[in-house]
Amino acid sequence: MSSGTPPHEPSTARVGRVSVTPAAQALIERLRAQHGPLMFHQSGGCCDGSAPMCFALGEFITGDADICLGEIAGTPFYMSRSQFEYWEHTHLIIDAVPGNGGMFSLERPTGLRFLTRSRLYEDAEWQALEAQGRP
Repeated sequence: MSSGTPPHEPSTARVGRVSVTPAAQALIERLRAQHGPLMFHQSGGCCDGSAPMCFALGEFITGDADICLGEIAGTPFYMSRSQFEYWEHTHLIIDAVPGNGGMFSLERPTGLRFLTRSRLYEDAEWQALEAQGRP
């Protein structure tokens, strides 16, 4: 007879590449109310380019060198393919913390900035992600 809850197993039904903290979600909603539909891009360049940058949807033109990793708070999140090669084994968690955002990122005047945190996928998550055929 079972004596309690089952051991923790990661949920692999829908493994995503990117997620958002409550603080980042609140900032995204605030920016969306002010600027309309939004998008994110993280290029992996030096300085501002290594941070997630928030733009009005369509303000930043993506191309073959970019991958859409998913959506956070209903907002598409893109990363350059070259940067993705370094991050492909990690789940990205977009957070908002005090500080100055990137020079061209919409959050700059708010006193907050978006920050990418990450964690390695667990084996079951990685297998599910591969089975989903995601980049």
